[in-house]
Amino acid sequence: MRPLKFFAFGLLVTALIAGCGKIKHSDNNVIYMPDMVYSPAFKAQEGQMRVPPKGTIPRGFKPYPAEYLINEEASVRNQNPLPRTRQVLLRGQDRFNTYCIVCHGPAGEGDGSVVPQFPRPPSLQSAKVRGWADGRIFHVVTMGQNLMPSYAAQVDVKDRWAIIHYIRALQRSKNPSAEDLKFSEAGN
Repeated sequence: MRPLKFFAFGLLVTALIAGCGKIKHSDNNVIYMPDMVYSPAFKAQEGQMRVPPKGTIPRGFKPYPAEYLINEEASVRNQNPLPRTRQVLLRGQDRFNTYCIVCHGPAGEGDGSVVPQFPRPPSLQSAKVRGWADGRIFHVVTMGQNLMPSYAAQVDVKDRWAIIHYIRALQRSKNPSAEDLKFSEAGN
């Protein structure tokens, strides 16, 4: 009688294992742990984000004055707050070489590495751009112009001003004034 019990038990286990192999997730009423198979999907930042209170701005955010957006000439009055120091110029050079050099080129001539595939940007060495006030250049970097997109999200405000100092240094290296030449002669 004992071997018959073992045989019946073995047959039962075999039938159960064989039957489990035919279970498919698409069959109705046979899904084992349905929450694991068909878990509800949530999209990131959808419905769970807390809405900030009205009138608040992120910490450290400085809004661009609306008058500069409405009246581009008002942006010309915007003065560069950074002093022209070696540290600021080096920071401006670093940021220029990171963000600007691919289009404007190493000397600001508009001959960057992407120029063959895209339209040539205006030269930063042109008389037109040399005549622009620092605030005008800041406005173009902040808001974009023509094919140039806004770099407000990529370049911090202080770095934009440092880049402008570096652009001015590039312009003076290509077009030195009589005062620059006197300084150079006195140094020799």
